[in-house]
Order: sequence, then structure tokens, then C-alpha cells
Amino acid sequence: MGKVAQNQLALIFDMDGVIIDSTSTHTRAWEEYLKRQGVETPRIEDRMLGKRNDEIVRDFLGDRQLTDDEIFQHGAAKEKIYREIIAPELNDRTVPGVAEFLQRHQQLPIGLATNAEPANVELILDGAEIRRYFRAIVNGHDVKRPKPYPDIYLRVAELLQTQPENCVVFEDSRTGVQAARAAGMHVVGLTTTLADLSDVDLSIRSFLDPGIEPWLQTMGTAF
Repeated sequence: MGKVAQNQLALIFDMDGVIIDSTSTHTRAWEEYLKRQGVETPRIEDRMLGKRNDEIVRDFLGDRQLTDDEIFQHGAAKEKIYREIIAPELNDRTVPGVAEFLQRHQQLPIGLATNAEPANVELILDGAEIRRYFRAIVNGHDVKRPKPYPDIYLRVAELLQTQPENCVVFEDSRTGVQAARAAGMHVVGLTTTLADLSDVDLSIRSFLDPGIEPWLQTMGTAF
């Protein structure tokens, strides 16, 4: 990968809720998995949103004495259910306009920063045929501290060889926005999951939003 121009704009994407509208599917998968475990858990969607699997498992199964390996196995089993549900729905669940948006801006350094499991990343990027656009891909296992800490976004910026202040992050969760802001980055909020996200520079429903391109042009001229 060639060195990025010092002031070139870079784009960094979360995956769930940004590339794939998957929150309801993750909720369904957790409901099914917890049912199999004989566990009743209220407010599943609120409690899982924007978090890494080890955090979610500890929350949902916190009354059990679990080893790190057991926590991993619980998370992996749930993700297997998720992939079984989402795979046949992939084309319908991709956020409208995202593939075309990536293609239009493929000359820019583009990265992925997601708490998702590696197998989920493979499924979504390959299934949507968009892997080629990403110069850097970092998942939650690649950093010590998950969102809302800035680690994952700072790592992607490092791999893209760009400064945090030159990065635009696309996020759909409050913890993700907090992580991007803590990294010193600009943020576009996707309202696929939450109707309102505070502390974002621009709010859009999808990548078909007519406001995204003029805003990006403004950002580009700022550099």
C-alpha cells in the first residue's frame, strides 16, 4: 500500500448498522440462543448495541462462573445462529447505496472498524462483494479495549497511514460515536438503528441521502 497524502480524507466504516442493517437479526439470534440456554433476558437490543461479544456474554450470562474460553464459545455459538439467519437475507439487508458509495470513493483510503466477529466480517464483505474497497480491516479481537474506547479507530487510521483528524467515521451506535470522537475523528451517524444520534457532524438514513456527497465535498476541500 502506498503512503497516503498527508492531508487526504480517509473513510472508516463500522459494519453492523452501517454496511448491513443487522441489529434486529442480532437481536433474534441472541433471543434464540438465550432461549436454548434457558435464560430470560430483558432489553436485549439496548444492552447489546455497540458492544463486543465478550461484554455481551458477561452481561447476559453474568450469574454464571464462566472462563474466558466459555465466554468465547457462548459468543461463537450465538454468531453461528446469526450467520444462518442473515445469509439468505444479505442482499435485502445491505444498507441502501453503500456499495455504490464505496465504488465512487474507492480512490480514498477506506477502512473497516467493527466489533463484529471475524467470521461475520468475512460473510458480509464477501457476500456483498465489497471487500476490495477496504485497505484496512480491524475487528474487536484486534484491539485490547473495545468501543467506546478509541483504540479500534486509531488502529485503522494507523494502518491507513493517515491522521485521525483527517478521518470520517460512519457509525450507528452511541458507543461507536463516542469511540470515534475520542479518536479525534469526524462522524456521520447512520439512523438505521437509532432514530437520533447526538454528537455527529451529519445524520443520514442511508448512503442514498442527498446530503452526504455535498458534505463530503466540503470536508475534502477543508484538507
